[in-house]
Amino acid sequence: MKKLNILLIGGLLAAASYSCQKIEDFLDIKPVDNGVAVETSATSGPTFKTASEAEAALAGVYGDFRNEYFELDYFVNGDAQSDDCYAGADNPANFQIDDYKISPTNANVKRDWAYLYSTIGKANVVINNVDSVPDPALTSERKNEIRGEASFIRAFLYFQLVQLWGDVPLQLKEFKTFSAAILPDVYPILFPSRAPVADVYAQIVRDLETALAYVKPTALNKNIITTGAVNAMLARVYATQEPHDWSKVLKYCNDVIAGPYSLLASYDHLWDNQHENSSESIFEINYEGTNSSGNWGASMFIGMDWKKFNIPSNDLVAAFDAEQDLIRKASSIVFLNVTGKWSDANWPQDQYPFLYKYRNNIWPSPQNYIFIRLADILLLKAEALNETGDVGGAAALVNQIRSRVKLTNTTAGNQADMRLAIEKERRLELAFEGQRWYDLKRTGRAIEVINNVKGAGGASLGYSIAAWQLLWPIPQAELDKNSQLIQNPGY
Repeated sequence: MKKLNILLIGGLLAAASYSCQKIEDFLDIKPVDNGVAVETSATSGPTFKTASEAEAALAGVYGDFRNEYFELDYFVNGDAQSDDCYAGADNPANFQIDDYKISPTNANVKRDWAYLYSTIGKANVVINNVDSVPDPALTSERKNEIRGEASFIRAFLYFQLVQLWGDVPLQLKEFKTFSAAILPDVYPILFPSRAPVADVYAQIVRDLETALAYVKPTALNKNIITTGAVNAMLARVYATQEPHDWSKVLKYCNDVIAGPYSLLASYDHLWDNQHENSSESIFEINYEGTNSSGNWGASMFIGMDWKKFNIPSNDLVAAFDAEQDLIRKASSIVFLNVTGKWSDANWPQDQYPFLYKYRNNIWPSPQNYIFIRLADILLLKAEALNETGDVGGAAALVNQIRSRVKLTNTTAGNQADMRLAIEKERRLELAFEGQRWYDLKRTGRAIEVINNVKGAGGASLGYSIAAWQLLWPIPQAELDKNSQLIQNPGY
């Protein structure tokens, strides 16, 4: 019967929007990249029979924060696509992203779509089935926590999707059996259309509100979702979606700031690998430095064995120098001599910059990634205060960030100048943390900034991007498999 069931669904799944992943060892589920999970067993009953199965499924969702999207592409998309980095290395897909000439057949675009929807599929299985676990060892409280943590992760992933592509399919359910009778219900899951941006954001908020109700308030290991991470994400979402809701940004920033967080005394302690899961960290992906838990991504950004990705730009280095920001520059960028190894049109070989925040590149690397931290939220609150007319309050927060790195107070005295001051501060404070491109997009500054970016010697890089290039193309492979998908304009 099991073989028969697989044969019945095999032909349909072969034409589905996303490729299948292998069957998980601990349960008889086959996740599909579009958020569908197909049960291959003909037996009825709960998806998870024991507490350990449910916990393992949640661990599998968390585990995807260690995949190629979050170890590498997250930073390429947020930084190499901005004015902070050049693509570096030799990957044509990255060059397209760096040059705003992305093709629908771009390999990174294809794989990032697949990575994100694959993890959404895993999260869907957890969210939709954890309540039915019959094992009394899994308490109602823990069931709620599991659902809350998986809901946060699903929201985090959809936030990536909606910023990259705009309208995207909303996949929130999985099906467990297949027959002709349920084809009308199954078809929209297998072949989804794109949901409007507003609907995607509404779902992100619903998932975050679910998470806020159930996740733990604190955790020593910042890899675990807590209320601080949820509040921080709600602040980001309300600052990004149109129209911006600055009152809610303020509320959720304040809720984060009221929590158990504080700035580290030294900026470099964030990156020296001696202060992991610190008081400043809100959401941090932990690596143990073993073959099964090593950060492969760290070796993508620094090292002399081959030309690396995300090379710091002349424009960013000039911004650090203009601000005389010696402390953050030294923690963010290191200059090495690569003479005889490779050449680069943007930098001389004897003073070649590498991204230095993720500096522990020896395999297996224990280098953690911090995805949310307090300084980001303080500057986001400053932005909200400025947009609601409190320029002085915004200045106080900007100055708090600047004082840690021994810089004088901002001179911005009106709302327009403060907008630019906050933008600059976020750039220098959060360089190489995957946020610059999205900051420029949500503030409406991406086109102006990118079209005026400077290269070596202050020469223009000659970009001339238009509004349609602020979104990625839907992967051509997905369009070929799903007639319900419509390509973004311009591609």
